[in-house]
Amino acid sequence: MEERRKNIFVAGLEPFNLRLLQSVRDAERYAFHPLYERREICYAPRFDMPALLDKGRAILREFDGPIDAIVSYWDFPSIVMVPILRREFGLRGPSVESVLRCQHKYWSRIEQAKVLPDEVPRFEMVDPFAADPARPPLDYPFWLKPVTAHSSLLGFRVDGRADYDRALTAIRDGIHRFAEPLEVLMGYADLPDEISEAGAAQCIAEEIISRGRQCTLEGYVFEGKTEVYGIVDSIRGPHRSSLERYEYPSALPASVKARMTASAAKVLAQIGLDDTPFNMEFFYHSGDDSLSLLEINVRISKSHSPLFDKVAGVPHKEVMIDVALGRKPDYPARRGRFRYAAKYMPRLYGHSDDEIVTHAPTEAELRALESRHPGTEIQLHVEQGMRLGEDHHYDEYSHELGAIFMGAQSRAALHADFRRLWEEMDIRTALPDEPEE
Repeated sequence: MEERRKNIFVAGLEPFNLRLLQSVRDAERYAFHPLYERREICYAPRFDMPALLDKGRAILREFDGPIDAIVSYWDFPSIVMVPILRREFGLRGPSVESVLRCQHKYWSRIEQAKVLPDEVPRFEMVDPFAADPARPPLDYPFWLKPVTAHSSLLGFRVDGRADYDRALTAIRDGIHRFAEPLEVLMGYADLPDEISEAGAAQCIAEEIISRGRQCTLEGYVFEGKTEVYGIVDSIRGPHRSSLERYEYPSALPASVKARMTASAAKVLAQIGLDDTPFNMEFFYHSGDDSLSLLEINVRISKSHSPLFDKVAGVPHKEVMIDVALGRKPDYPARRGRFRYAAKYMPRLYGHSDDEIVTHAPTEAELRALESRHPGTEIQLHVEQGMRLGEDHHYDEYSHELGAIFMGAQSRAALHADFRRLWEEMDIRTALPDEPEE
């Protein structure tokens, strides 16, 4: 008898990532079903968490057939929603508590510091609504950010008292978009008193560690054993906040990669994470040969999936599927077309939300550019005539104009190809009524 296809529900499924899911090995054995629309779990101005959870439950209950897995490659809030739904429907995956120990930045730092004290920066919890935030919690400079957010939103570098006051004002205005859903999701977990009593509308101040070389470990925990199958370098922009590109494979020395892998296994065992993919970000400081752990995410990085596809020949979404179905992954596949790959995130720094995009390629022109640059995929976030502020891809310091994935046989060729492509794309902006240069 022919084996039935496995029914896999994907939170925020959309065409670009569906194509990658359908290119994993044995994809014909899977049926991928959307669980939510991307906009409602990524870009909504407000996340109505009870309504979203109820919507997910209804979709799953009304499905006519067995449900084999629920997966997601998006950040908050789906990163915590999915474990709740898995638990309710008896599916394999990490506990809600272990996911929150990674997602809640302050709780995560507490657990990390227990086993990696030399790799965790100094940190303090900050109540942005305190009647009198009398003095900064750490010596300047430091980062201040909500205990949960995504894409560097509401994250501020604080170099002095004026910066601190401005950051607190901005955080008070915007934190509820993340704190309200987090409060609901925390209600599904058994929390320590310190975390439960503080509530979700809190911030963390952290000593700045963004010096040296940053990278991300992509791995999984399966039946209690941690495996790292790839390390991706992250290159940041002028403020050391905004990411400008990812490169795979990492150029770090093998000995440094081995130390990071050992640290990852130690901290994930402390957190109790199991049966899930993860990515973990580190900094390596060559001056003193030290490591600093930045953060842990309980998901694959969707931004890295096309990079693995180009170098390994199979996107690492295969790992996400295997673990969710209770299989130990056989990855990487080592059958890729290129030796190196990168995701470029071209940005504008210091530009107003009111600026208009005065020139950008059309869809037809983008496809033509891809055909002239083999191995290239372009996702443009802006289009001619729109305001920069209309797009969702921004942080406190920059506007991200697009995501461009490229492969090549050397790092030098990779960067030269991108520079040539970006010149051909010819994206221009100007303030309203301002003459275009």
